[in-house]
Amino acid sequence: MKTSRLLTMSLMLACSSLVFADTTALKKSDGILVTADGMTVYTFDKDAADSGKSVCNGGCASNWPPVAAPAAGTKMNAPYSVVTRDDGSAQLAYKGKPLYRFAADAKAGDRNGDNVKNIWHVVKD
Repeated sequence: MKTSRLLTMSLMLACSSLVFADTTALKKSDGILVTADGMTVYTFDKDAADSGKSVCNGGCASNWPPVAAPAAGTKMNAPYSVVTRDDGSAQLAYKGKPLYRFAADAKAGDRNGDNVKNIWHVVKD
């Protein structure tokens, strides 16, 4: 019986870790906002701050994947918030602006998307 409980608890912990691993925690690296694994995040000038939505969809979102918001019900503290995308998914926002990664950033620390077409920018704080 103890082995069964231990196994059940271990599975529950493993599953909860997967859920938390699926959400993207952010941190600062050299003054730039990055994902937990060090990938640079960006904002898009065409997104209106505090509009609650993203205008980067379809092919745009293929090149600029949205940063997924934490699971529903997760408390968000300012300056973070959540916007709803056209497909209904939740995207993390910083100071009201949706956040994205850049598909051409291959490794942690890459900032290849900064100032692309003068409308994509790293997040500095």
